[in-house]
Amino acid sequence: MTISPPVLTTRAERRSGLAGGLFRRLTRWAFVGLGLVVMAAGVLLAPLPGPMGLPVIAVGVMIVLRNSYRAKKQFVRLQHAYPRFLYPVRRLLRRDPEIAPVFWQQTLRIEKLLLPKGWRFAARMRRNRARRTRRSV
Repeated sequence: MTISPPVLTTRAERRSGLAGGLFRRLTRWAFVGLGLVVMAAGVLLAPLPGPMGLPVIAVGVMIVLRNSYRAKKQFVRLQHAYPRFLYPVRRLLRRDPEIAPVFWQQTLRIEKLLLPKGWRFAARMRRNRARRTRRSV
């Protein structure tokens, strides 16, 4: 049986550990702030034509989720409560996001929500394109 000697730390070592923890917390808060600013920029870009705001918001959400435990817990709770609404966000947060399919799926969802069945042009366009590709093959 061996007995290890007690670990003696100097005052400077204790201070550097304390300062290191403070530095980590400050950088974490800085990244959370940066993520919030990026998300706000995405919200401002969202009304522009095209999906410009959505990928920017996804980047901001990624930054916040990687640096905030509270945001991760809230995101998981929301994901369990509303899986259908957060599925596109989860698809954009993956390592290789599928931006075009997510944009197309959201276009179809919004079209279905807002337009009557006879006026929906995106679904008709997709069916016509599928017919043309089947004929040419």
